[in-house]
Amino acid sequence: MNIAPFHVAIPVHNLAECRIFYREILGCEEGRSSDHWVDFNLFGHQVVIHYKPKSEEELHTNAVDGKNVPVPHYGVVLPWDTFESFSANLKSKGISFVIEPYIRFEGQAGEQATMFFLDPAGNALEFKAFKDIAQLFAK
Repeated sequence: MNIAPFHVAIPVHNLAECRIFYREILGCEEGRSSDHWVDFNLFGHQVVIHYKPKSEEELHTNAVDGKNVPVPHYGVVLPWDTFESFSANLKSKGISFVIEPYIRFEGQAGEQATMFFLDPAGNALEFKAFKDIAQLFAK
């Protein structure tokens, strides 16, 4: 499956702190930048952090498979082995997970590994993986 890279721009209230997080914690290569935004390569996709004053809006969640999933969120579907090594790397760096890495919908259509955590600005990220990528849109 050949997929075109997506582009997503997200608000951050502390550009310097989030720049370090995306570059050093998530391992993203930094691209173009200014004093108000920074481009990153997130597993081949373009993520841009843009400065925006801090919001007082609280994190919203919806129940999925018995867990409180933060909404909105974004992330990448990774190959299974990459998910395992990436999640182990995040654990070794002391990431505080909203939802620890686990298998969602175990034994059902759409079975997947997933994890959720927040960046320093409170943006929710989900990374997931399927042993069988054909299950990505399974009903």
